[in-house]
Amino acid sequence: MAFQLEKRKLIGTTNSGNPSKIAEIQGGTHKLAASPPSPPLSAEPQETSSLLGEEEPMDNPAPSSSSSSSSSSTKHLHPVEDGGGDAVPDTAHQISQDSWFQVGFVLTTGINSAYVLGYSGTVMVPLGWIGGTIGLVLATALSLYANILVAKLHEFGGKRHIRYRDLAGHVYGRKIYSLTWALQYVNLFMINTGYIILAGQALKAVYVLFRDDHILKLPYFIAMAGFVCAIFAFAIPHLSALGFWLGFSTAFSLIYIISAIILSFQNGMDAPPREYDVPGSSGSKIFTTVGAAANLVFAFNTGMLPEIQATVKQPVVENMKKALYFQFTVGVLPMYAVTFMGYWAFGSSTSSYLLNSISGPAWVKIMANLAAFLQTVIALH
Repeated sequence: MAFQLEKRKLIGTTNSGNPSKIAEIQGGTHKLAASPPSPPLSAEPQETSSLLGEEEPMDNPAPSSSSSSSSSSTKHLHPVEDGGGDAVPDTAHQISQDSWFQVGFVLTTGINSAYVLGYSGTVMVPLGWIGGTIGLVLATALSLYANILVAKLHEFGGKRHIRYRDLAGHVYGRKIYSLTWALQYVNLFMINTGYIILAGQALKAVYVLFRDDHILKLPYFIAMAGFVCAIFAFAIPHLSALGFWLGFSTAFSLIYIISAIILSFQNGMDAPPREYDVPGSSGSKIFTTVGAAANLVFAFNTGMLPEIQATVKQPVVENMKKALYFQFTVGVLPMYAVTFMGYWAFGSSTSSYLLNSISGPAWVKIMANLAAFLQTVIALH
């Protein structure tokens, strides 16, 4: 009886199935379909994906979110592994958007920021003609070599390392990843603080040309400069968004550099013979020399080369090398010119902010200081 009930259930569930199976059930047979015989064992190795434990590829795989995004996308999740194989947290970053020429201008405007107005006093005065010239040339060559090495490591291990800490974590492990992260942010904090102070100093120089009453002190102008820098940073969220602002930055750089060179030349021609001896006692010279060496290292290095290289289009290493060659050939010429001209004109008495040492038409100095302020706002970004 139970067999008949089971047979009726099977017949009801297979009404739309194979007629041969229905007939088989109705005939009272419950034999399972015979399995195909197992293939004979062979001494030859079977090179199939199933034996290797690999999945067969799908004929029409559905595109995933990771495969559908290309390297030229605006946002890119970039997983990084450290030396021990542990995953470092992902990050969203603007990548592969810019040409090498645009990146070269970013680097060039960076080294020709308003900081160049201080190298006559902070590099040449402590080192003198011989030490300062040799130091600048050596710093240029060594910085180019070091930056080329870092650029070549951008795709180390078959993946793009879009931040310094990503590269350090991939090579040395998580501890160095965290250490690099901390040191980089300390470095960038100090650089950006210097930019804001420099922008405030340029604003105060403009104010003094109109009213030298000492009512507004330097901290007030530094606060104003910091506010303007913050507004610009919110308006321009990433490097690739600078666009035409790079043109303005270049123009502002040329304004204060050319103004400083011309006025320094005129002042130097009219001035009596200058002293070029390194000032200070033996003890103080040690500290000023160390400070000058630190300025030389800082002058050519951004502290965020992988982050800038992340914006370069493929081939990323070759294009970044072109940008670096542009920076360290054409880009260093204005810096050299204003540094040497300022020191030639004023000697050991050169100010740490060259525009405070020069004399000339008030409108030229106002224009140069305003250009220095505006370029600093852009370069800080």
